[in-house]
Amino acid sequence: MHTITMIPGDGIGSEISEAMRRVVESTGVKIEWDIQEAGADVMDKYGTPLPDHVLESIKRNKVAIKGPITTPVGSGFRSVNVALRKELDLYVNLRPIYSLKGVKSRYDNIDLVIVRENTEDLYAGIEFEEGSKDAIELIGFLKAHGAKMRFEDAGISIKPISISGTERIVRFAYDYARREGRKKVTAVHKANIMKHTDGLFLRVSREIGERYPDIETEDRIVDNMCMQLVQKPELYDVLVCPNLYGDILSDLCAGLVGGLGMVPGANIGEEHAVFEPVHGSAPKYAGQNKVNPSALILTSVLMLKHIGEREAADKVFNATRDVIAEGKHVTYDLGGTATTSGMADAIINKITG
Repeated sequence: MHTITMIPGDGIGSEISEAMRRVVESTGVKIEWDIQEAGADVMDKYGTPLPDHVLESIKRNKVAIKGPITTPVGSGFRSVNVALRKELDLYVNLRPIYSLKGVKSRYDNIDLVIVRENTEDLYAGIEFEEGSKDAIELIGFLKAHGAKMRFEDAGISIKPISISGTERIVRFAYDYARREGRKKVTAVHKANIMKHTDGLFLRVSREIGERYPDIETEDRIVDNMCMQLVQKPELYDVLVCPNLYGDILSDLCAGLVGGLGMVPGANIGEEHAVFEPVHGSAPKYAGQNKVNPSALILTSVLMLKHIGEREAADKVFNATRDVIAEGKHVTYDLGGTATTSGMADAIINKITG
């Protein structure tokens, strides 16, 4: 029996979470769902979109799966997703990107994995507002140490990339490649310009790559990587990226396979893992039972693998793939007329025979 925190989310979250739950349970895997509410819908009750008891549930159960959550506007709370990553040190953002027959796309041969560092880089949140006392002091310090700034009315962000943070994300990428039978890891960087941050990331990536002689190692400058992914994505396998580039490339690659509604995701740390699709909460469609549940169902495949239920994971993936390929019981965005629950029913029928 596995105990897993389930956060349905808001907007369309409850509908696709219910579809995912039913599909997972149809495999026969025994799961006790610890259901927790978070997001904009609980702000009035708790004063925060991420109540402490939700975080405690994930810490206790080690594994969570969540639907999309709306970030409240003007609350001072950046994002539930960002808060979870920081609080639980979920340093890996994992996004497999693959083509599925039946999904409209310009490509039909995509099979990539984005491994994005989740805690450092410009997303570390170290920022100084233009004109603030801290920004003025920092500019003075930088000038005193030889830095040249064209304009002093600048907001400033700090971009930390460490040896420790780079080592663990790159090791994860190579271990994942080895475990999943992947052949190549490409480190993505801008080391030609940012010598001491991206340069560090590149140097450490190369050093770690030497420890995995069975995996091909290469690197690409990020702007060239974007062009390469559009022109010849079949040349790439696992991409390991600092935080900002990983975020951008993840969405670029999602566009190669039909959009965010088809892409699963996971945030993984040493002790905890939170699985989530990468699309938004689409509140205008809430309660209509019409949205595509594929991303969250495919996200459950990653979760099932993580908890050691690979046979069940294969069942869910194969059934979802087959239903989409057949095109008879899919939602409107995939060219069908099925409801969210109806598409889940079709996937369940495939699993149970």
